[in-house]
Amino acid sequence: MAISRERVLEELARIEVPGGGNLVSRDLLRALHVDSGAIRFVIETEDAASARALAPVEAEAQRRLTALCGDQKVQIVMTAPAASKAPPPRAAAGAGGGRDAPPSMKIGRHPTPQAGPAPVSGVARILAIGSGKGGVGKSTLTANLAVALARQGRRVGLLDADIYGPSQPRMLGLTGQRVSGEGNMIEPLHAHGVTVMSLGLMMKEGEAVVWRGPMLMGALQQMLNQVKWGELDVLLVDLPPGTGDVQLSLCQKAQVSGAIIVSTPQDVALLDARRAIDMFDKLKTPVLGLVENMSTYICPNCGHEAHLFGHGGVAAEAAKLGLPFLGEIPLNLEVRLAGDDGTPIAAGDSPVAHSFARLAERLVAGGMA
Repeated sequence: MAISRERVLEELARIEVPGGGNLVSRDLLRALHVDSGAIRFVIETEDAASARALAPVEAEAQRRLTALCGDQKVQIVMTAPAASKAPPPRAAAGAGGGRDAPPSMKIGRHPTPQAGPAPVSGVARILAIGSGKGGVGKSTLTANLAVALARQGRRVGLLDADIYGPSQPRMLGLTGQRVSGEGNMIEPLHAHGVTVMSLGLMMKEGEAVVWRGPMLMGALQQMLNQVKWGELDVLLVDLPPGTGDVQLSLCQKAQVSGAIIVSTPQDVALLDARRAIDMFDKLKTPVLGLVENMSTYICPNCGHEAHLFGHGGVAAEAAKLGLPFLGEIPLNLEVRLAGDDGTPIAAGDSPVAHSFARLAERLVAGGMA
């Protein structure tokens, strides 16, 4: 009878490795594949010397799994980068400087196995901010909502989980700054009363991330659990658009309190918003409500009110689905200018800032933040 992936991991976790820990806890396993015919995986080591030291461990894994699985074939490969090609380690940079060197941490590894969704130390609530499509202003809304909540007296964190396009450092005025790392922990940055972590704070601006799904999931897991968040009332997670690996990994790895869906009023955006809602339903993550962004445009010259993307569509969709409508945010040039300048408009005192303040008040009053 074929054994399961969980049973394989359980057996491998019993094999101690030099220096302490085991194959699973030391994050040495890659590409584990279990089916009725075979068990295959890679043991990835830091260098050739480590590979030689792990040879008895590889033999023990082969022996144990062969004895355990019966008819299933066991294939194990040991890998180590060539020493001549290994890049020199980069020194950690301080949080306040503009140096290019990120902390010398391995970000973007494969995820560490865990039993199920786990709390993040010190964080009371995790709110996922999602959208079915890009271009609806989700990241801008997240940055401004974080600042508005901080102005309400909440202890707020913001995790930029849009790993392919991290924009929060620019919108919060942290461009060019770097997080610092000590051991396996990351010291986040702070801006406008918000504790901030983003992959953009560990890379040069404009540098591309070229990762497959498992690397994304591992990076998200690290940014959740290896960041010194401190004591937070709420952690906002700025998700990438769509219904992909990051959303799935977040809801499977962390105890997410709920999701807020951002959409513009037009039918195309609402169609994708419904997909995002359906995704969170399937992941058993409660949808706390919908926000209509770019709702109304007021001409600064004549005061004429125009609905460039329609108006009221999100409120109508929320009513149709039986979900709370949390509010609407107008389309305003100052929002974009403030974001580009690194000072979210919610940090000021304007009609648009008041819109974000009202949204924050609703979340606090409803016990959601």
